Amino acid sequence: MKPAFYARPVLEVARDLVGCVLTHGETSGVIVETEAYHETEAACHAYVGLTARTRTLFERPGIAYVYRSYGVHALINAVSEAEGVGAAVLIRALEPVDGLDLMRARRGLEPERQLCSGPGKLTQALDVELHHNGDDLTTGRVLISPRPRAWRDVAIVSDRRIGITRAVDLPWRFCAAGSRYLSRGVSRFGGTPVG
Repeated sequence: MKPAFYARPVLEVARDLVGCVLTHGETSGVIVETEAYHETEAACHAYVGLTARTRTLFERPGIAYVYRSYGVHALINAVSEAEGVGAAVLIRALEPVDGLDLMRARRGLEPERQLCSGPGKLTQALDVELHHNGDDLTTGRVLISPRPRAWRDVAIVSDRRIGITRAVDLPWRFCAAGSRYLSRGVSRFGGTPVG
């Protein structure tokens, strides 16, 4: 993936990341669920402006924004749009591909379907932590690579984002249609096919 991939509107990047592969060390998975966040809407950390916590969100596209959620889980995002614009894509769920035994050891003995079925689960399974904040997703320790052949024509649906209390009506969650690895099923309000 080249930096130019991320230097586009965050909604396009969020949609196009579905089917790509997230890799760290010996572990990897196909991205099956994402959510877009932009400084213009209240659910985005960048909505409050440039702070010590949000600085990474305003940096160049194609780097990782990793933060701690509720003091427990590290969550990974791909910074998008032009430098100076606070926007990123949260990676919400993966279909595990490589290093399943290692993922199980990190997560505990769980069914494959549940190893990476949430943003905190997948970072634990792939051992992504706060020290990866600011890493280059095109050349760094945590990488995102293009869709493999089997995922090139993946059907994608959009839905409302989950786990937030602001800007809840925006259909900025993108999922691989029919995937059993999602963090949560598509709601009756969502499931809108994305072209």
